[in-house]
Amino acid sequence: MIYSEFCGEKLSLLGFGAMRLPLDSEQHVDEPQVQRMVDMAIEGGVNYFDTAYPYHGGQSERVLGRALARHPRDSFLLADKYPGHQISAKYDPAATFEEQLSRCQVDHFDFYLMHNVYDNSLRTYTDPQWGIVDYFIEQKKRGRIRHLGFSTHGSLACMEEFLQRYGEHLEFCQIQLNYLDWTLQDAQAKVALLKRYGKPVWVMEPLRGGRLAELSEAETAKLAALDLTPTEAAFRWVQGVDGVKVILSGMSAEEQMAQNIRTFETRKPLSDAQTACLMELAEGMKNSVPCTGCRYCCEGCPQGLDIPHLLALYNDFRFAANFNIVMAIESLAEGKTPADCVGCGKCARTCPQGIDVPEALRDFAEKLKSQPSWAEICRQRDEAQRKAKG
Repeated sequence: MIYSEFCGEKLSLLGFGAMRLPLDSEQHVDEPQVQRMVDMAIEGGVNYFDTAYPYHGGQSERVLGRALARHPRDSFLLADKYPGHQISAKYDPAATFEEQLSRCQVDHFDFYLMHNVYDNSLRTYTDPQWGIVDYFIEQKKRGRIRHLGFSTHGSLACMEEFLQRYGEHLEFCQIQLNYLDWTLQDAQAKVALLKRYGKPVWVMEPLRGGRLAELSEAETAKLAALDLTPTEAAFRWVQGVDGVKVILSGMSAEEQMAQNIRTFETRKPLSDAQTACLMELAEGMKNSVPCTGCRYCCEGCPQGLDIPHLLALYNDFRFAANFNIVMAIESLAEGKTPADCVGCGKCARTCPQGIDVPEALRDFAEKLKSQPSWAEICRQRDEAQRKAKG
């Protein structure tokens, strides 16, 4: 197993993410298989395990906690997260934290994160009436949290504001990072920002929810010609990013665990040809509107829309619709969404790339109608939590 050093800790570069645990025929978490996977992970040198309050309707913490409780406490590092990104009438970090410790059957967390600090949840995390970050800073001082950090799907500006406020107390940051999002979500700039603040990188979605492990026949053939499989290629690319300390994989089968452990046995840096191939594949996957971000379109927009930002979200949505894009749209100021385009066409007439911006925004707005709101997603998760408590 490849290991990295962090604050005197020896971290397995491969971390077991418990967001996509295996399910049985009734769509409940397959606890016996999870226990076998945890055993396999520890035997293979994995010592970092990551869960969160809402995963699997609260069952992730419970099942992972029971699986890990069968092993000595000093044989694993456990990470959990506070759900300040979820829409709620109130936030009680103390009650949630105590519940998490109980669910996981531990008296402390080795790593603890503010979950998904993005443009809307930033207001929750910084609201003095909840005192969320201050509470967890205090828990760290008391030894109930050993290392404090945050995860984010937010904008670069949001990340920087959070770092400016709390950077002296935060030791690491978890971001979505893979060879596609290096440019599609500008992860390259996020890595650079974290380096500037001296914060190491924890990686989520190295396979883009499994999408980068399931390439087309032609894409797979291109990698095979360079002695790579899709999964190995994606992991080895992330391994090569400077500042990365942990790479989380949301494994849902024993076969995936075994395969990933083999991939993380030793470092095998990609060759220039292999890296170039991945970057070429990434460009082909985007199927994107070719916006270069010149911002000529913004100058005459009567609605004052941030058109390059909206087109970037549209490109991401076209690749794979997900709740992070919904959150990003809902965090925009009133009157600044794709649906607010009036179709005047001034942007299209000034676009050097010849993009039909009104048509792209109209299509984006129409497609967003089929997506549940973030409030509805949170309501469904709250209901799942209530049922789990039973």
